Amino acid sequence: MKIKLLFIVILILSISTSPVLANSIVNINEGAAFSYLSILRGAIGMGILIGIAWLFSSNKKAINWKTVGIGILAQLVLALGILKLKWVQFIFELISKLFVQVINFTEAGTSFLFKSFGAGVIESPLINFAITILPTIIFFSALTSVLFYFGIIQKLVYVLALLLTKLMQISGAESLSVAGNIFLGQTESPLMIKAYLEKMNRSEMLLVMSGGMATLAGGVLAVYIKILGAGNAAQELLYAKHLLAASVMAAPGVIVISKILLPQTEPINTEVKISKDKIGKNILDAISKGTNEGLRLAVNVGAMLLVFIAFIAMANYIFFKIGHYSGLNEIITSTTNGQYSEFSLQFILGYIFAPLMWIIGVCAEDIDLVGRVLGEKIIMTEFIGYVSLGELKESAAFAQQKSILIATYVLCGFANFASIGIQIGGIGALAPNQQLTLTQLGMRALLAGTLASLLSATIVGIILG
Repeated sequence: MKIKLLFIVILILSISTSPVLANSIVNINEGAAFSYLSILRGAIGMGILIGIAWLFSSNKKAINWKTVGIGILAQLVLALGILKLKWVQFIFELISKLFVQVINFTEAGTSFLFKSFGAGVIESPLINFAITILPTIIFFSALTSVLFYFGIIQKLVYVLALLLTKLMQISGAESLSVAGNIFLGQTESPLMIKAYLEKMNRSEMLLVMSGGMATLAGGVLAVYIKILGAGNAAQELLYAKHLLAASVMAAPGVIVISKILLPQTEPINTEVKISKDKIGKNILDAISKGTNEGLRLAVNVGAMLLVFIAFIAMANYIFFKIGHYSGLNEIITSTTNGQYSEFSLQFILGYIFAPLMWIIGVCAEDIDLVGRVLGEKIIMTEFIGYVSLGELKESAAFAQQKSILIATYVLCGFANFASIGIQIGGIGALAPNQQLTLTQLGMRALLAGTLASLLSATIVGIILG
């Protein structure tokens, strides 16, 4: 264990001091650089996040602090590589270009399906969320099924799982689930370890749930690339890289938080073995099943957004009336320099989470905006959070570009109340005897997923300067 820690520390030092690597280091923003203040502020933020997890730990004496240290160092190394090393950036940009290209493939199908023919003139499809965004989910679901059918995803997951098992000292089944969540959804990834689910202890089951809360599946990741890129190819590539980085960095981060909240006390089975089940009996069957799953998910997302946005409007109407009769609207308008014009749900969420956003490195001018999107993610869904972030970005509401990038990491993952129900239903169907455990660990998984995303965001904030 000490050798592993020493290796990671040497790697970090080599990145920052080696003359060869120094030439390959680039800044993510003009003028971005390390500073003692950002390092101190980030260290305090990381300490507070770890402290929150410690406060909610079920067995503080059983926490393996070596695992915690290795996990944080692993996140730091990943962040340094992704944000500062050209050759690592090249790899992530290459993957990002593949995502953007697949989005373009989706647009070809969308254009054909929704274009209209009038007087011999072909008109472009309507430019709205339902037509330009939701079809991406359907195609990515079908593509994922094909990749799963050919065993490509399983091979990638297997390699990552071996690394996590050796590095973080967790069971093979846990590492498979966490690694799988980088590519798959929170109910699809457990399919690879369904043979282990019935026998898992509480600590292992919490990590399976938390891993699903902290990472993003490929299909929705593509949607958020589209939302934040707003049709600009360069912006889509930039946010694709950061969204990928957020999902990858969340893997060691969520292990850290989960093992603090519910430490492992039972013997660890390090066997890494993926279920042989395939999605579909042949490639056409795989495409068909993937398309059907994607269609259900797209319809569910569309309906969910419709309902939640309507509820937000209803809540804001009530808050507006309260603000109108109490005089709060005028006070809020004058004290926030017009950033908020009335008493609203966004105002409440923004200022509830604002102190936490300052702690993780967001500039003072933007803490309420990032706090707002985090609150929307938790009580509603990350879809609402990313849609709001995209709108705020397009309206130039943020004082610093850094705040938008940190918010991208803050919103990474499915950590919201709706996901608790999704996991109870999805994982519970695979392991019926774990149903009670799933209900008992739901809130802890939500906390773990949220803290893991905030931990990644804090580390990125340090590096961005």
